[in-house]
Amino acid sequence: MRLQNQIALVTGASSGIGVGVAKALAANGATVVINYRSHADEAAAVLADITAAGGQAIVYQADVSDEAQVEKMFADLIAQFGTLHILVNNAGIQQDAAFVDMTLAQWNQVLAVNLTSQFLCSRAAVREFLRRGPQPAISRATGKIICMSSVHEEIPWGGHVNYATSKGGIKLFMESLAQELAPQKIRVVNIGPGAIQTPINRSAWATPEALAALLKLIPYNRIGQPEDIGNLAAWLASDEADYITGTTIFADGGMTLYPGFATGG
Repeated sequence: MRLQNQIALVTGASSGIGVGVAKALAANGATVVINYRSHADEAAAVLADITAAGGQAIVYQADVSDEAQVEKMFADLIAQFGTLHILVNNAGIQQDAAFVDMTLAQWNQVLAVNLTSQFLCSRAAVREFLRRGPQPAISRATGKIICMSSVHEEIPWGGHVNYATSKGGIKLFMESLAQELAPQKIRVVNIGPGAIQTPINRSAWATPEALAALLKLIPYNRIGQPEDIGNLAAWLASDEADYITGTTIFADGGMTLYPGFATGG
């Protein structure tokens, strides 16, 4: 129970990686706020699974790309729980298109959800961490922020220019924020998932043929699961990882090793 007595907010926690993160944080003792935007039934199912396993959680609806909704969410959570200890910036979408066909709306929506939401939520969280100050009996760090990035903060991805741009932005957002906040004992880190079996990339694994093609990009020869990311997030939020800040931890089965070069390219 390495996160006992800590309050954690996970954005976009009604599906995919967010579900795995929310469940892992709760299993490690945190009280988890399951943020969702438009899938109330799925969020309720996550809540039911956590409570059935003996954990504590609530659901909270908010569009984290909207400043007013983010500010209200943080005010409500602090009023209910007193403070926040862990923020996991997980909300993310894809709006894929060939670059010449990509609309401004597709560009703006992906940047808003994937990158601007991390700015808005992190700003609100940091303000609360600084207001509250250290609680060394609960956590060595004054606050922890985990940003969900991707292998595509490193690997270019044609046909997904908006998505890859958002993830590249998250990399320097995290690094700059970590540099600025380290003296206040606020840790900021990225998790860079590779191919994780979630609805957002269903077409990449839904058939045996698609999965076989995908596995050619993964040296470890299996697709990742949401719990792989959840377990990593729980550890990164704990005191066991207290000396880690300003870096990306890739959980990708070796995808960032560029497996096409394994036999000389």
